[in-house]
Amino acid sequence: MEFRDVTFSYQDENVLQGINLSAKRGDVIALVGPSGAGKTTLVSLISRFYDVTGGAVLIDGHDVRNVRLTDLLRQVALVDQETTLFNDTIANNIRYGKPDASDAEVEAAARAAFAHDFIVDLLPEGYATNIGDRGVRLSGGQRQRLCIARAILKDAPILILDEATSALDTESEQMVQQALENLMANRTTFVIAHRLSTIYRADRIVVLENGVIRESGTHGELLEANGLYRKLYDMQFKE
Repeated sequence: MEFRDVTFSYQDENVLQGINLSAKRGDVIALVGPSGAGKTTLVSLISRFYDVTGGAVLIDGHDVRNVRLTDLLRQVALVDQETTLFNDTIANNIRYGKPDASDAEVEAAARAAFAHDFIVDLLPEGYATNIGDRGVRLSGGQRQRLCIARAILKDAPILILDEATSALDTESEQMVQQALENLMANRTTFVIAHRLSTIYRADRIVVLENGVIRESGTHGELLEANGLYRKLYDMQFKE
C-alpha cells in the first residue's frame, strides 16, 4: 500500500503534510515521534476514519476513496490500547472478527493469540463465559489477547497496532507481544509505539514530527544518523 503526497487538515490546522510512504505485504512499518506528531491520524486515513485533503492513500493501486467502505474495512484489522469488547461470551467476542466462523476456527485463533489456556483453565464456562460489559471480568492482558484473537480470525491483509501494549504490566506485555508476532506474520503492519523497545526490529521506522516525516530507516540506521530518533531513544534509555 502507499501514501502518495498525502496532506490532511482539520479545521484549518495542517495535521499531515507531504507524506510519501509505501509498504509491501509482510513489511512492518513503525511510526514514532512526539505526541501530536500525526501518527494515529496517518493510520486512520487507511480505514477512512478521515479522508485526505490532498494526495491519496492507495491499496493495491486503488484509491481507498474509490473502494466501497465495507470492502475496505475487510482489508484492515486494528488492535489498540482501548480494547473493544462486548457484554457477551468469549466465543462471540472473538467471532466478531468473522461472524460465520466455526467453533474450531475460534479456538484456533485463541490458541494463536495465547488466549486458549486462560479461557479453558480460568474461566468457569470456557468459551461460553460471559465477560461482562467491556470485558470487565478479565485482566488487561487477557482482554488484549481476545482482541488479537479476533484480528487473527478476521485475517485481514493490513494490520494497525496503535499502542497495543502500552497499558500492560511487563509480564502481560511479554505474552501479548508473542501473540502479536503470530498476528503480524505475512501482513502489512503499521505499529505506533512510544516504547521504542517494542519496535526496534521493524523493517522500517518512520519518525514523524509536526505532521512531517523527519527520518526513515532501520533502528541501526536511525541511531547512526544521530537525529530525532536518536534523541527519543536516548531519552527513554536514560529513563
